[in-house]
Amino acid sequence: DQLSNFAEQVTRVAREVGTEGILGGQAEVQGVSGTWKDLTQSVNGMANNLTLQVRNIAEVTTAVAKGDLSKKITVDAKGEILELVTTVNTMVDQLLNFADEVTRVAREVGTEGILGGQARVRGATGIWKDLSDNVNLMANNLTSQVRNISRVSSAVANGDLTKKVTVEARGEVAELADTVNTMVTTLSSFADEVTRVAREVGTEGELGGQARVPGVSGTWKDLTESVNSMASNLTGQVRQIATVTTAIAKGDLTKKI
Repeated sequence: DQLSNFAEQVTRVAREVGTEGILGGQAEVQGVSGTWKDLTQSVNGMANNLTLQVRNIAEVTTAVAKGDLSKKITVDAKGEILELVTTVNTMVDQLLNFADEVTRVAREVGTEGILGGQARVRGATGIWKDLSDNVNLMANNLTSQVRNISRVSSAVANGDLTKKVTVEARGEVAELADTVNTMVTTLSSFADEVTRVAREVGTEGELGGQARVPGVSGTWKDLTESVNSMASNLTGQVRQIATVTTAIAKGDLTKKI
């Protein structure tokens, strides 16, 4: 009877743990002693260890699935179970490192305005390496674009209209680059035309010149019109004075300014 009970209990625990995935079961064999007691305790010890190991692994992997990377497998294990534990803990470390690095780069670039940062994920392979590479590519492209636009804008502020945004860009960044380049072109055209009119009128004595800046609007249009109005008024005034003085030189005193 004891042997039969022992066999039934061991079979039940083996079936529950090994086939049905029901953990926590224990063989209950009443009145056994000696070898049979040792065997029962060994079976129960195996089932208990397996229960603790699987549940700890499940706890950690469930936490990872929910975005909680603060947990590690701490249960004692040996052999292939230990290899699995090491693999899962390494996975958690890599995911945590990946999350920390991506968060750091996003914070530096997106919030603090610190450009040039790169995510450094040690030992990343497969999809994690691809994700790290994509984040770094994004950060690198944004750094190049912003720095190029900043360089051109700074040059304009310093009166240098020779530079253009040349970095490759798409979408709204490309629109911004085009806007900056159009601004530089407009300012350059404005400066050239005002310089030409000033030189013609002020240095070469050529009156009647007008600044022609196509496509200007707002303040630049107002400034262009002001320069042209000044040049036009000066032309009219000088020519009228010249007409009167020429008449006087010819003995004609009937004319006035």
